[in-house]
Amino acid sequence: MKNDKLKNQYRVNEQIRVREVRIVGDDGSSVVPTRDALNMAREQGVDLVEISPNANPPVCRLIDYSKFLYQQKKRQKEMKAKQVKVEVKEIRFGPQTDEHDYQFKLKHAKEFLEEGNKVRAYVFFRGRSILFKEQGEVLLLRFANDLEEVGKVEGMPSLEGKKMFLYLAPKKAGEKKKSQQARDREAAEAEAKEAKKAAQQAEAKEAEMPANGGLFANAKISADALKKLQDTED
Repeated sequence: MKNDKLKNQYRVNEQIRVREVRIVGDDGSSVVPTRDALNMAREQGVDLVEISPNANPPVCRLIDYSKFLYQQKKRQKEMKAKQVKVEVKEIRFGPQTDEHDYQFKLKHAKEFLEEGNKVRAYVFFRGRSILFKEQGEVLLLRFANDLEEVGKVEGMPSLEGKKMFLYLAPKKAGEKKKSQQARDREAAEAEAKEAKKAAQQAEAKEAEMPANGGLFANAKISADALKKLQDTED
């Protein structure tokens, strides 16, 4: 069935009934009468295949029709393989989810996003727990922040009935953003490095001080000795 549909998509040889066509190939293109194009196909032992009927004039190729269909089928298969099916995975929380359960669901959400899926996280408020909607919002915002490296927020937490939703989409390649924790760690490391460098510079200066210090000390001793001598003479 699929092959028949592909065959019916293109007109071949005598099915092409326009006055002239554009022949395209590796060496360029040229517009020729359709009768001449058919003669060229017969001389080369191939078919005249119309690949772009809506062009003016229609575009054709001189190629074996079976080979052409094989190429088209292969191309469609490759394109289909490249298409990534995106699914929406749900993560459910309660307004008072404990830390262990939170970390467990965070791990799964990270895996979903890394696989290219979207995540719909929501807090379900049952009965009087709707009074804790602010707590649910804080939980979802924390969830989004903890997934900052692999997911981006598509919409801030919103309450719909008894559920508060948060939507996350996977980040594209090259779009990865460092988390606040990572940025803080790098800043602390840079600060420690600068402090170490300053300490080393201070130690180096102290190592140079004795020579200069000796000169100043000698000068001070000479001055004191001179003063004592003057006092004695007086």
